[in-house]
Amino acid sequence: MDKNLDFSDNQETFNLRQEFEKYLSHWRWFIISLLFSISIAFIYIRYSTPQYIANATILIKDNQKSGISDELRAVADLGIVGSGSANNTDNEIQVIKSRKILGRVIDSLNLNITYFREGRIRAVELYKNQLFKIQFLKTDSLFHYIDTSFIISSIDKNRFELKNLDDNLITSGNFDEIIHSKQLGSFKINNCLSGNNKNVEQLVVIKPKNKIIDSYQKKILVNTVDKLSSVLTLSLTDPIKLKAENILDELVEQYNRDAISDKNIVSNKTKDFIEERLLTVGIELSEIQDNYKDYKSKFGISGLSQEGTLALEEVSENNLKVVELRTQLSLAEWVQQEIKKSNKIEVLPANLGFSDAITSQSITKYNELVLEKYRLEPIAGQKNPNLIALNNEIAVLKQNLQSNLANLRKSIEIQIAKVSNEANRVQNKVAQLPLIERGIIDIERQKNIYSELYSYLLKKKEETAISLAITVPNAKIIDRAYSNGLKVSPKNNVIYLSALLLGLIIPFLFILVKNSFDTKIHSRKDLDREMKIPFVGDIPHSETQEKIVISKEARTSTAEAFRLLRTNLDFMFPKTSESGLGKTIFITSTSSGEGKSFVSINLAASLALTNKRVLLLGLDLRAPKITEYLGLPEQKGITNYILDDKLSLEDIKFTIPEIKNVDFIASGVIPPNPAELLLNDKVKELFAIVKKDYDYVIVDTAPVNLVTDTLLVSKYADLFIYVARANYLDKRMLIVPETLYRENKLPNMAMVLNDTDMKRGYGYGYGYGYGYGYGYGAGYLEVAKKSWWQRLVGR
Repeated sequence: MDKNLDFSDNQETFNLRQEFEKYLSHWRWFIISLLFSISIAFIYIRYSTPQYIANATILIKDNQKSGISDELRAVADLGIVGSGSANNTDNEIQVIKSRKILGRVIDSLNLNITYFREGRIRAVELYKNQLFKIQFLKTDSLFHYIDTSFIISSIDKNRFELKNLDDNLITSGNFDEIIHSKQLGSFKINNCLSGNNKNVEQLVVIKPKNKIIDSYQKKILVNTVDKLSSVLTLSLTDPIKLKAENILDELVEQYNRDAISDKNIVSNKTKDFIEERLLTVGIELSEIQDNYKDYKSKFGISGLSQEGTLALEEVSENNLKVVELRTQLSLAEWVQQEIKKSNKIEVLPANLGFSDAITSQSITKYNELVLEKYRLEPIAGQKNPNLIALNNEIAVLKQNLQSNLANLRKSIEIQIAKVSNEANRVQNKVAQLPLIERGIIDIERQKNIYSELYSYLLKKKEETAISLAITVPNAKIIDRAYSNGLKVSPKNNVIYLSALLLGLIIPFLFILVKNSFDTKIHSRKDLDREMKIPFVGDIPHSETQEKIVISKEARTSTAEAFRLLRTNLDFMFPKTSESGLGKTIFITSTSSGEGKSFVSINLAASLALTNKRVLLLGLDLRAPKITEYLGLPEQKGITNYILDDKLSLEDIKFTIPEIKNVDFIASGVIPPNPAELLLNDKVKELFAIVKKDYDYVIVDTAPVNLVTDTLLVSKYADLFIYVARANYLDKRMLIVPETLYRENKLPNMAMVLNDTDMKRGYGYGYGYGYGYGYGYGAGYLEVAKKSWWQRLVGR
């Protein structure tokens, strides 16, 4: 036996070309996957809604850094302009995106109501170009919880219908007329179309306000230009460029309005206090003036004497001091009461004219902290460190302010006592005047007191009004919202590139996973990797339905494979075999279905083409296939020969016209005890006879992994061909032939790989190229004409 036919190289090496060809053989999969993925990408781009981005840039003013602005310098001398407070950029970003500000933007632009026009594939949003516009007459709190969709369909230019999404009628009415609905409340619909448009439909979607706020909190991006900058960039992506621009502009506008409103809280509270005091003082002053006029008329006095005038001036001067001090004292007492009135933290009236600068600065600082707390509370949780620190600072300042006010009251009371002593001295002078002059002096004194107080309050009211008028916003607009009109989504290049990569990766991964979990043998390399049995040939997959694939005229790849197998067998026969006797070739496999009967028949036909006498013997007594493959009815065979002594070999032989020089002996009936029959002496006698009469005896035996029949008759074999079917036999089952070969249970054993896919290569980077085309006619060609889709998909 010549074992040089084992050309395997047991050293595992990485072959790049071989790995590449594993995937290249499935090129159709890659083409289909690429076409499919690119088609999906095209459809997605074609029918997806384009998105556009709008950007706006603002500067957050920091009053502590920039000082007083130019517009405030004109009134700086009035003492109504504070030093300002620092605006933390991170805090302002949260304020801009707060639910309060966004809620006002939604209310201003009616963003909770959107209009769509249905297209063939998708609905297109209408903004500023609605076909019909719904106008709600009452937008109360219940309105902001409406979540519904309906269709407005015009009947003619004057009438319309409201239908739900299932096309069921809800109500109908006339345009511009008020309609009352339990679900929507009172509303009217305006017709924005010109002309007589019938059956025009528009989808209206109303969503709850809170859902819209949640959506825009995610969509609106606010970022600083850099870490140390107070310049903010606002951006919003939306299918409608104009809508995105309007939202950003309105967002900045509402943010500035909110900042101005916060700054005016102190001034408004001061204004309310002053107006309340002006009303009271004005009434009292009017009464005193009336008394003064009546007193002079009653006593016929036109004026005071020189002494009375001097005394009145001293009294008025003294009373003015008393008024100022008592005003300061009453203000201090009122502020103390405001602080103690409740535990709720509120701003205090400012710019009240306290003589103590420390108290005025403390009130201003206190109000700044309270306003900062108002701004932080909607966007920060109760456990926010900044808010906790701010509350602590307000509490400390509140205590300090109370101490300052208490000290201020004691100081004012001391000054009032001192001024009162001076007033007693002046009063003694007045007492020396006549009784009538003393009366008019008393009335004049009261009049002067309330006149001075009224003038003082008017001055403070005017200063507060100026403060309200000159309040400037927090944000300076650098660039209003603008969109360049270039869509940011979908990005065609990215999507097509992704589709291209997916089109390649998906089949690649599928093949990789398939190969990773694939335990079948496919090529000779799989056999060489698992065992060391000599390899004599492989049989390509036959595209025809014919069982006999070889003849004199056949030039198919399968026919040429059997010719090559016939040639290789000459090197496998033992040279010590008896001369003059035929050679016995046993054919077996691991399990049924691997094609051993197919190999047996065509190997016999191949040997017969060399003008040799060949016998094909069916020795698979359990599952005979010879007659089934040949399309013949069951005939007497080996079983009958062993059991019936009257039968001779000539009685059970038969031939077929398709194969010349080949005799067949079938297996016969299926016996209940095939193993025992094979041990019969007539089997030995059978082989002795046929070896004398034939040059080759091909024996189709039972699979070795299922029964022991083949092992019982293996002693009669000159050569064992072990058939393994590609894409069928599990690699783990190769231990069976490897064990039989190593233990020498099957003599002179060689492997044949059946049903290989020649398009996948030979397992070492090359494949057969049979079919020389000698012109014997189309009837002998292997491949039948296929349709285009069969050629594309492949086997």
